Amino acid sequence: MFWESKHKESSPAPEQRPQLELSGPKLDTAFSSLIAACDGAGGVEKYVEALKFRADLFQDAFEKKENTDLTPDQFTTLCAFMPTVRRRIGPYVEDDQYGALRTAMAGLFADDAPAEIVETFCKAFPEDKRHRWVRDLAAEILHNCLPEKYPLMCRWVWDAKANTGVVREIWHGDIDHITLEIGDGYETCLMLREELSQYISDAGIFRDVMWYGDLLSAQIYSEYISAHGGSYLRADFSSADDPAIHLRRLLGLDGVRAKTNRVIPPIIEGAAHRIDPKTLLSGENH
Repeated sequence: MFWESKHKESSPAPEQRPQLELSGPKLDTAFSSLIAACDGAGGVEKYVEALKFRADLFQDAFEKKENTDLTPDQFTTLCAFMPTVRRRIGPYVEDDQYGALRTAMAGLFADDAPAEIVETFCKAFPEDKRHRWVRDLAAEILHNCLPEKYPLMCRWVWDAKANTGVVREIWHGDIDHITLEIGDGYETCLMLREELSQYISDAGIFRDVMWYGDLLSAQIYSEYISAHGGSYLRADFSSADDPAIHLRRLLGLDGVRAKTNRVIPPIIEGAAHRIDPKTLLSGENH
């Protein structure tokens, strides 16, 4: 663990495991805030169950993986759980675009090296600002379908180009005017998960540690949104004074009620609907 070590600005070599110098006190504060925020909706365990339910939906949907026959309507249902994707995916669920999207998604399950999967997926789309969500789409599918293999890799976890994300928010020391020279690929996100898992285990939690790590990450970045939210973040996440609203929306849980994890939200607004993961691909819930 490097929570209290001296800050270094050296950049790791490609494919090298990065050294993350995270702050113990910052993690303590975020963890306490997470527990408090979740208390009003049945406790953090309810959120863990909601994350597991979300993963069940993705795994059922992509069960065939390399040759998926997921329809546009069924895929749109999954988009409800991907907040940075659902507002921008519209053109790609049209008949003339969806075939290429489905082919690209099937490619995520190829036997390529994990560090290259997302990069390969992103190359199937235009590389411009309007398609930044593509990385999040790949990250969400991989993490939900193969959570043990792929950690959370969304841009809000760490975006090296924008110099923002969870990694920066819990970095040791004052880094207000420093650019962290750390890659934002698979190795960095995997290392972050290992560090957070160790922290959570040290806190006395030994079950569902991976999902607690996701919640802790979302809590860390939700506090950043609350304090500095602007541009697309405000458009996506602005809301009332609910201490867990940003947490839920980052993880796509804004339509999953605390008392039952069998509820799926609409894409934008409207009433939530009950859903059974076993019927997702049958279309019975659409």
